[in-house]
Amino acid sequence: MSAALDARQAGARVEEVLEGLASDGDRRACAAAEELVRVLMDFYGAGLARIVERLGGQALSPVLDDELVASLLSLHDLHPEDVETRIGRALLAAGDTVERVAFDGTTGLLRVRPRAAASGCGCGSPEDSARVLEEALACFAPEVTAVETEAAPAPQQPLLQISVRPHAPVRVP
Repeated sequence: MSAALDARQAGARVEEVLEGLASDGDRRACAAAEELVRVLMDFYGAGLARIVERLGGQALSPVLDDELVASLLSLHDLHPEDVETRIGRALLAAGDTVERVAFDGTTGLLRVRPRAAASGCGCGSPEDSARVLEEALACFAPEVTAVETEAAPAPQQPLLQISVRPHAPVRVP
């Protein structure tokens, strides 16, 4: 099991516990649990901020490809790379089967389309590819809240040029 998978499981477990407390109807216990999560997030975020500040963005370069590290830095708004660069990292981590068309930072919508070379390669189902992409985006670029896939580009057909041959002079005997 990878550390990134463990982090996803831990996040899902926190959500389950909070939902369980909310469904029990004990508002005080639910509010206390949510406050505890916020305080711990602030605590760990402050520690990470101090590490980033003292090391500097350049010293973090070797670990920015790590999904767990990227996720923690992004979660606490400490990632030294801009969102466009991190979206690129996510696309690569997901297998580089789609290309970015556009990202709207105000809505969080990322538009992608299948790469021409990847179209119809038979490498897994579209659902699996979408899930892998969503997981990579959650780690590297949590600012992306929705992904819209455009149709694959039509394959380029070679241009067939038809031209008229120059007329040969007609010889009369």
